Amino acid sequence: MQLHISPSLRHVTVVTGKGLREFIKVKVGSRRFSYQMMFYSLLFFTFLLRFVFVLSTVDTIDGDPSPCSSLACLGKRLKPKLLGRRRVDSGNVPEAMYQVLEQPLSEQELKGRSDIPQTLQDFMSEVKRSKSDAREFAQKLKEMVTLMEQRTRTAKIQEYLYRHVASSSIPKQLHCLALKLANEHSINAAARLQLPEAELVPMLVDNNYFHFVLASDNILAASVVAKSLVKNALRPHKIVLHIITDRKTYFPMQAWFSLHPLYPAIIEVKALHHFDWLSKGKVPVLEAMEKDQRVRSQFRGGSSVIVANNNENPVVVAAKLQALSPKYNSLMNHIRIHLPELFPSLNKVVFLDDDIVIQTDLTPLWDIDMNGKVNGAVETCRGEDKFVMSKKFKSYLNFSNPTIARNFDPEECAWAYGMNVFDLAAWRRTNISSTYYHWLDENLKSDLSLWQLGTLPPGLIAFHGHVQTIDPFWHMLGLGYQETTSYADAESAAVVHFNGRAKPWLDIAFPHLRPLWAKYLDSSDRFIKSCHIRAS
Repeated sequence: MQLHISPSLRHVTVVTGKGLREFIKVKVGSRRFSYQMMFYSLLFFTFLLRFVFVLSTVDTIDGDPSPCSSLACLGKRLKPKLLGRRRVDSGNVPEAMYQVLEQPLSEQELKGRSDIPQTLQDFMSEVKRSKSDAREFAQKLKEMVTLMEQRTRTAKIQEYLYRHVASSSIPKQLHCLALKLANEHSINAAARLQLPEAELVPMLVDNNYFHFVLASDNILAASVVAKSLVKNALRPHKIVLHIITDRKTYFPMQAWFSLHPLYPAIIEVKALHHFDWLSKGKVPVLEAMEKDQRVRSQFRGGSSVIVANNNENPVVVAAKLQALSPKYNSLMNHIRIHLPELFPSLNKVVFLDDDIVIQTDLTPLWDIDMNGKVNGAVETCRGEDKFVMSKKFKSYLNFSNPTIARNFDPEECAWAYGMNVFDLAAWRRTNISSTYYHWLDENLKSDLSLWQLGTLPPGLIAFHGHVQTIDPFWHMLGLGYQETTSYADAESAAVVHFNGRAKPWLDIAFPHLRPLWAKYLDSSDRFIKSCHIRAS
């Protein structure tokens, strides 16, 4: 085929291969059609033909050996490429597999079957041997993966149940320690010393000292907190540690600190029944605990009922098991909300949980400007560890409940208990305590639909607007449930917190993190040795 264009651009002659001439007369006004326009048009069509040639060649390379003999064929092949899409073959293997994989498969369909491959190697061997098509391949794959999911879920729930039992029970070593110290208290006058000595009692209300408060019924844990606090203090003679415990633990706790003094620091051991306000009239914390225990027993149904539910996600099962932990209904866990009443003469205290270890001097906490706020705490929504430091209000409160959604922002940053600076003077000018108990009561009335566990959710609400953020250096969290925390990173923090189930005094503690806590145990102590408490 030949193309002839007249100099005037008014005639175009097409000569076919057979010599037949066809004339195409194009009448175009010179004002509308110029040589320059014709030149650019020919240049455009030249590039277009080359582009079509490249795409058709690539199509052949992609694996379609049949050449196109018509423009319609070429158009069908090029359309998906020009539009950014690839051709879809209805018989393609992925499409057939999707159809099978999307069909539901019940647990009953797999029950008792022995023909399902147990490993990937078994699966591949069976597929090769049977020469399965796409549908059979997808069916066998779905059966194997579903079976593995069921087994994984069962194993995960069993793990959560065992951890719940291990963390909720009292290890025999701790029980042994309490019994031996109680016996020592009854037979040894040195174990019944007044703590502190009479001449040091005025220092208990002296605001020129650094006052720390520890509420615990765990003697071993309290001993580590106290020892790490005093050992790392630059001015231990200015340290006053107030230890609050319950009635049953008071004598063993007194015996331990009588026989293991931490001079020159001042240690006070006091039981809850020694506080006058707690033994007179109606006490909100006791009423709340009674209601909470009654509602939880009806709402939860026990660990066996929780584990037996086959439809819930293992993470949800773990959360429900955690809600059964005795610590969430422990008076020691609620007592911090009454610090202004417990210590009416003090202006500022640092409250410590018993699952922490102190690794530096904490007295600079008194120099922090609280800006009129009540609670100095580390925020838990920012940090390198996205698992531990990703907690917001929505992590603890149920924002599907309109009462919560109406009053709070789900994206607001949460903060941590465990090591908190409390300005008691500022606290006494607020209604924090009454707000705390109001929301506790609202949660109980709603069958725990506002939140399900812990004292942090009502704390987030009660201290809302009263929190002063402090540097994360002062408080590292997650050592009781985040195994990936390195020893080096933990060692650089001022306070490490073993919040979570893997407490350092339990066998389920993470081995590489336990030495941070164990180094404050004296393995040669006769009580520690006789109760077979290991430092490693």
